[in-house]
Amino acid sequence: MTEILAENLSGKDVMGTDGAELGSLYNITMDLKSGALHDLVIDANESVGETGFDRDETGRILVPVNRVQAVKDHMIIKR
Repeated sequence: MTEILAENLSGKDVMGTDGAELGSLYNITMDLKSGALHDLVIDANESVGETGFDRDETGRILVPVNRVQAVKDHMIIKR
C-alpha cells in the first residue's frame, strides 16, 4: 500500500466492501511497544446498525487496520 500521512485520513468517510457507509475516521490506535497500527476508530453514522466489529466505551466502531482494502476518496474496509 502507498504511504499516506495520518493527517490526511482524519475525518475521511469509511465504507464497507458491501457499500455500507459506516461513518468517518476519528482516530487510529497503535501498540506503543511495537509501533504497529491496531484499530481504526470510527465515528459511526446514526443509521448504522450492527457492523460485526467491536465498539469502544463511547460507541465508536473499532476496525482492525488489516481490514483496510483501499484509501481513496473513502476508506474501504473488508466486511
